[in-house]
Amino acid sequence: MKLMRSISGIRGVVGQTLTPQTIISHTRAFLGLINAKKIVIGRDSRPTGEDISEIVCGVCSLLGVEVVNAGLATTPTVELLVEQLGASGGIIITASHNPIEWNALKFLNSKGMFLGPDEVKELFAKADILGKKESISNGDEMHIKATLALPFVDVKKIKKRKFKVAVDAVNGAGSFALPKLLEALGCEIVKIHCKPNGIFPRGAEPLQENLSDLGKAVKKNKCDIGFALDPDADRCAIVNEKGKPIGEEYTLAIAAETVLERKAKPLSINLSTSRMCEDLAEKFGVKCYRAAVGEINVSLDMMEHGCVAGGEGNGGVILPALHYGRDSLVSAALVLDLLARHNIKVSDWVKSHPSYTMLKKKFEIKKSVSTAMKKAKKAFAGWKTDERDGLWLGKDKSFVHLRASNTEPVIRIIAEAPSAKEAEILCAKIEELL
Repeated sequence: MKLMRSISGIRGVVGQTLTPQTIISHTRAFLGLINAKKIVIGRDSRPTGEDISEIVCGVCSLLGVEVVNAGLATTPTVELLVEQLGASGGIIITASHNPIEWNALKFLNSKGMFLGPDEVKELFAKADILGKKESISNGDEMHIKATLALPFVDVKKIKKRKFKVAVDAVNGAGSFALPKLLEALGCEIVKIHCKPNGIFPRGAEPLQENLSDLGKAVKKNKCDIGFALDPDADRCAIVNEKGKPIGEEYTLAIAAETVLERKAKPLSINLSTSRMCEDLAEKFGVKCYRAAVGEINVSLDMMEHGCVAGGEGNGGVILPALHYGRDSLVSAALVLDLLARHNIKVSDWVKSHPSYTMLKKKFEIKKSVSTAMKKAKKAFAGWKTDERDGLWLGKDKSFVHLRASNTEPVIRIIAEAPSAKEAEILCAKIEELL
């Protein structure tokens, strides 16, 4: 049975033909048709009436339309209220004489009258556009095809290398997509935690402490590399050929280098990201910008400065050539590209680049945040400062970033330096001020 649509509005069996999507699309279309400012809503006594009323009221509120909810009301009562209250129109939730499992939406104009044939025709045309629902089954294939077509991914050289790759998708959304991409790149794959059942067998973030299973899989199967994802697969961390996690910060750095080798243009990273990307920018003679923490902040910064690549040190690589979002498939492809073209291992790349130690700590706020920031700024006189997102202090090859937590009464400290000792000293100095 189809949804019944006529000059009496729409009506159908709730949950079958009269669905939440149908209610939303037709309500939105109606509000747009009459340029609604105020709407009167009433319903009959059917058990589904209240739930439908909540949906209708919600759509009105989201679109900035004032709602006069008459609750349980007769059809003529609602018609009268529309006119007397000077409303733009009305919606009556009633299927009149139909059986109890049915319900309906009846639409009234500003005079409290039902819409005419021409208005109804226009309403349904708008609703069809607004309410169109389409399913797609080849999203992964489209993503993979676009990734393989990137000018920064040498598919032939990657295939020739015949990588053996372990994948830990934490049973998330990337459980099928990343293995499919790697297969297309001629890789032999060892899959762990690649059943998208929503049960996370480890910590959801691809942090070093959560990757012991992946490390074991790499060693046991003699893989060249291991990739670890987060549940929605926008972050990617690397385990080297020895089964050792190298840290999320390296994903962006390796990916950035393979891009810069082809196209020397600026990079953008967030304030808490390792300066490895700044080193690479210096190497290729381009600028490396820093944005406030948050993917959108980096993306907007990249657009403003025409950056060729960027992202965040949590394993999130952003490549504008594909789209302005963090992408684990892009990350994996770019990393394999660099390893293949230079015929090196992950550990070789790490050894050949300056190493840094990054520490992330949090301290209880004992004084006001502003006071702590002022003291830190004074204590680090002569350091470069950035106060767009807390307080960032940088000098030479080191930086420290102080940010107040949005969820806890703590200040988060991220410090990076060429050695663990220097990073610890930075954190200790900040702790004294707090």
